[in-house]
Amino acid sequence: MTEERLADLETKITYQEDLIEELNKTVFQQQQMLERLEAMCETLARQIRSLADAGSEGKVSNERPPHY
Repeated sequence: MTEERLADLETKITYQEDLIEELNKTVFQQQQMLERLEAMCETLARQIRSLADAGSEGKVSNERPPHY
């Protein structure tokens, strides 16, 4: 009986080790994706600031459109 229980425990440990390895890979991939998304957000924020700065240069905020 103890031999069977020992084999069951070894099997469970093996499955747990495989699961932990798989979870570790998933977390690593998610971290890489998060870093890429953060870099993209930063790039987009810089572009938006640049466009906003370029668009506001030389314009008066209350200027009437040309068709008035």
